[in-house]
Amino acid sequence: MSPAPIALSCGEPSGIGPELAEAAWEILGTDLPFALIGAPGHLPGTVPHVEIGDISEAPQAARDGLPVLPIDMPGPRVPGTPQPAQAAGVVTAIERGVALAMSGAASGLCTLPISKQALIEGADFAYPGHTEFLAALAGVDEVVMMLASDTLRVVPATIHIPVSEVPAALTPELLEKRLRITHTALIERFGIAQPRIAVAGLNPHAGEGGRMGREEIEMIAPVLDRLRAEGMDIAGPLPADTMFHARARARYDAAVCMYHDQALIPIKTLAFDEGVNVTLGLPFIRTSPDHGTAFDIAGKGLANPSSTLAALRLAWRLAGGTA
Repeated sequence: MSPAPIALSCGEPSGIGPELAEAAWEILGTDLPFALIGAPGHLPGTVPHVEIGDISEAPQAARDGLPVLPIDMPGPRVPGTPQPAQAAGVVTAIERGVALAMSGAASGLCTLPISKQALIEGADFAYPGHTEFLAALAGVDEVVMMLASDTLRVVPATIHIPVSEVPAALTPELLEKRLRITHTALIERFGIAQPRIAVAGLNPHAGEGGRMGREEIEMIAPVLDRLRAEGMDIAGPLPADTMFHARARARYDAAVCMYHDQALIPIKTLAFDEGVNVTLGLPFIRTSPDHGTAFDIAGKGLANPSSTLAALRLAWRLAGGTA
């Protein structure tokens, strides 16, 4: 039996999300059933759309157009200029997508990019970002951001903080949680029975025996040793500058890095248009294209749907579908 359709939340209407939704249906058609949750009036109209009342209707509706679960949002779409009055609708779309995924009516949730600033101004959005809001809706305390492609999977242990704050934020407890969630997700979501995880050091040359920093010796290595004693296949701490060439990548299923750019530079170099943001630790599948709202090109027909297509396809594969 084929999995239930994927729910696709609309994201910021004034960004490129509406264009990406239409492009995704135009390319995927009935091969991968999904439904956009958003305002039909915000769609550019380059392809037909079909309003549906239940996400189970998406496979049939996709024969005739982009399936849309309608959400009321006041005012027209203004590409490049967020409308505060529409922020509450963006939040509603996310909430509805989570409810569908949590109930099993949708086999996963793919989220189009939001504008945090627009949500703060228009809906008093109180979360650091999309991921934290999803975790709150799901009742989960701890989640992990993975960037995934066919070439590489990476997890940053710390995310959106200044580099100067990384050493203090990088505690044994934090690293252990990130590693455990990553290990479990590789088994349960990606179907890898015995995951191999490579862990980067914090300092150049992984500290070079303490001559370039002692975090590897005093904090990272003890955590890895403890998890290895439990049977996890973990390599590291490794010099980050030699972890991402082809032969090195063949030796692991995911790389856990110590800070944002250490993880994102290699995947954006190797798979800039195909990278997918996957949230690990949620009780449902969540993916997202690995880019923002792109206000500068919204409404100009320049949006590249590659990452959105990759996000939908990955969510579908993780749910047990093929596309």
